Order: sequence, then structure tokens, then C-alpha cells
Amino acid sequence: MRTTTGRGGPFSGTGLIVAGLTATLIALIFPVWSYADRSGTGVSVLNASTVTTQYGPLSALDRDFITKVRLAGLWELPAGQQAETKGTTAAVRTAGEHLIEGHTFLDARVRNVAARLSLPLPNQPSDQQKAWLDTLTAAQGESYDREFANILRLAHGKVFSVVAQVRATTRNSLVRDLADDANTTVLDHIKVLEATGLVDYDAIARDTVATSAPPLTNSPAPPGPLVDPGSPIPVTPSPSPTTPPPATSSPRFTLPPAANGPAEDDD
Repeated sequence: MRTTTGRGGPFSGTGLIVAGLTATLIALIFPVWSYADRSGTGVSVLNASTVTTQYGPLSALDRDFITKVRLAGLWELPAGQQAETKGTTAAVRTAGEHLIEGHTFLDARVRNVAARLSLPLPNQPSDQQKAWLDTLTAAQGESYDREFANILRLAHGKVFSVVAQVRATTRNSLVRDLADDANTTVLDHIKVLEATGLVDYDAIARDTVATSAPPLTNSPAPPGPLVDPGSPIPVTPSPSPTTPPPATSSPRFTLPPAANGPAEDDD
């Protein structure tokens, strides 16, 4: 066999075969080394960040989920109230009613769960959520309707998968029940937002695949005792609304850029 650098050189036939076998061995070993349960990964992280409660183990993901449910109510309640007055269509106003009812219920639930688990809860929306509210406050008319439908639909879509993950993996009975309620509420909100006929599915799909999963919200292990954070906004639940039929067309919409800072947790 001919060689590139002479007999016995590094590019000889024998050298290439040895190099190929070595690369194959490294490729076989690397995944085992990369994904094994080393300190700081896998099951060790789950165990290290999980605390024991009378309702079952409480993981970091469980605590992050509880925090995100509270954060959702802190901005979606005022967004729903705003939609009831600024929405130019019955469908947008109905979606606002659903947001108020759903998050009034969920906020009471999450405060109860957090108190029983001795978990602190935030009293202010995240920076991104505040930016979304500012965008909605500045918008008027049909522009407001489109901003409302798409921003809220984007936020609910992102949290939907988080709820499913928590429901599938949690070992805590309180978190499991809260995830059931959150799943029902989030799906209802997704449906009424889509029923406005204003959701730009292409823009939402592009944003979803372009953004990475948000990091865990800083939610410490239970200290206790805690002070009740209180209701974020006093609201009077509206009469149970009915979902309007979906519109036949959906105007094009460009989602606003996300604000700097950690991703929220959307719902």
C-alpha cells in the first residue's frame, strides 16, 4: 500500500487503521463518560436538590413549577382585566374573562400549596412579564387585540410542556394535584386565545424552536414559617363565559423581542 510520508509513517495503511480503531473506541467510551451519573448530573442532582415533605419528595423542578404558577397570575390577571376593557372584539374580551377566572383560581391554589410546603412566593412579575404588560398597555385598537392574543398564546404554549413534565415526574401529591389544575387552566386559555382568530401560528412556531428551555427559577428549599404573600390583584370573577367560534382567518403578526433577563415562566 502506498503511503503519504513514507514507510511506517503516520499516514501508512497500518497507521490509518490504528487511528480509526482508536477513534472508534473513544466514540464508544465518550457517551458513557458524558452521560453517566457523575457528581453534578443525573440522579445525583435530583437527590441533592430534593427535600422530604409529608406529601412526598419535593424536587427543584417542583419548586420551580410552584413559583411559575404564582408568577403567571401576577401578570395574566391584569392582562385579562385589561382585555375586558381594551379588547375590540367579543372573542378577545371573552379570553380576558377566562384569564381572570383561571388565574384567580390558580393563585388561590398555589398560595395554599406553598403555605403547606413552607415555600416563599414572589410578589412581582418577572422583567419579561412586565415588558409584556407594557407592550399591551401601549397598544390600541386592533393592534392591541393581535398583541394580546399572540403574547398570551406564546406564554401559555411555553408553560404547557413544563406542566406536563412536572405532572409526569413529580413524587409530591400536592404538586401533582396543582399540575392537574394548571393543565386544565392552561389548555382552556390556549383554546380561547386561538378562538380569537388572531394567533399567528408560524411566528409562535419559529419563536418556540428558536428559544432554549428557560432556566429554573430560584426557588429555595422550604424554610418556614412564612408570611402569606397575599393576593396579587383583587378581582371579581366574571360570569362564566362561553368560547366564541374560531375566526376563519388569522392576520400576520410579529412577536415582540423578549426582554433581557431570565425567561419566565410564562404561565
